[in-house]
Amino acid sequence: MPDSMRSFPTLALRRLRLVSPGVAAVTLMLSGAAVAAQAPDAQSQPSTQPSTQPSAQLSARSQPPLPRITPVVSGVSPLLQAVHAAGDSVLWAAGHRGVVLRSRDAGRSWERLNTPSGDSLEYRDVHGFGADTAFILSAGAGSKSRIYRTVNGGRDWALQFVNRDTAAFYDCFSFSSAQQGVAFSDASNGRSNILHTSNGGARWALRDAQQVPAPLEGEGAFAASGQCVAHASANHVFITTGSPGARLLSSRDGGLTWRVDSTPFVRGAVAGMTGITFATPQRAVAVAADINALRTDTSSRVIGVTEDGGVSWRLLPRPTQPGALVSAAWVPANGDRIMVVASYGGASYSTDAGQSWTRITDQVTTSVATIGRTAVLVGGSGRIWRIEF
Repeated sequence: MPDSMRSFPTLALRRLRLVSPGVAAVTLMLSGAAVAAQAPDAQSQPSTQPSTQPSAQLSARSQPPLPRITPVVSGVSPLLQAVHAAGDSVLWAAGHRGVVLRSRDAGRSWERLNTPSGDSLEYRDVHGFGADTAFILSAGAGSKSRIYRTVNGGRDWALQFVNRDTAAFYDCFSFSSAQQGVAFSDASNGRSNILHTSNGGARWALRDAQQVPAPLEGEGAFAASGQCVAHASANHVFITTGSPGARLLSSRDGGLTWRVDSTPFVRGAVAGMTGITFATPQRAVAVAADINALRTDTSSRVIGVTEDGGVSWRLLPRPTQPGALVSAAWVPANGDRIMVVASYGGASYSTDAGQSWTRITDQVTTSVATIGRTAVLVGGSGRIWRIEF
């Protein structure tokens, strides 16, 4: 990768070092749907006039209610880049300038935790197991890529991994349990870089080059949302690659051996898949983007659903608002119809399995996680939103 690209956080969101000025300068603005959702009384008053269109009234009653959209004070201002649901009411979030947050009330309030290395690291991914145990991944060239673990709610962090390859850049990770996890880096020295642990991170081992797919030239992932590595089940794990090929890597033995498949998503010099999340071991939604156009991307082939574990994909229409899509999630308590997507141009939700979209906000959003009927979005300038369906 040319040196000029390393100022962006990636192919690892080296390409997304949309760190501050542009993000912080954007002001909070909710869409009309969000405003309406916060004033349900005005929407729900029954009409006292006789209806001349009973079929239309019946159709309106059958529509899902508008969600309640609530901006939440996080207490921090740096860009937040990952959020993870770690239990019935516990969420962890992570971002730039050493920020790690935890919520124990389903995202209604947040506390900032002390983290290693002060504000010198960019935490691009976080994965929690309840309120006490969590892993965080910092992204960056060489030794800036690190993995830490806490088992006491963030009071102490143990350094588990430091990247010694100056050409590598770790993007994200995923865990099937507190013992087994996988981390992925951009390709370096002509090989794909996949780390694996089976003992809670006490040892992270780089898989041999013969056990992982050979990379395309300059291949890597986008460290945009913490969703470029995802588990579908205990042993089935996926990696989404960005440019140049938008390929899907998968393992059925917990990350020991891998295969690679092509996808129909947008691809290009700085375009490809950005994230994937699973509702069941077979059903997943994935997003993609042209990262060169963070706020203005209007690419097609950027949202897709698989019903067979990534073998085939059905592409969906994108939200009308521009912006690079980087994260997606189902709201599981509402079946398989409601989805939320995050992008650098804002966030949207769908109540018809992605056939149409309603805007949540125009502000930078980077990652979404769900608990029950609630989705939690994080994004620019430390902003957090709760969307209750």
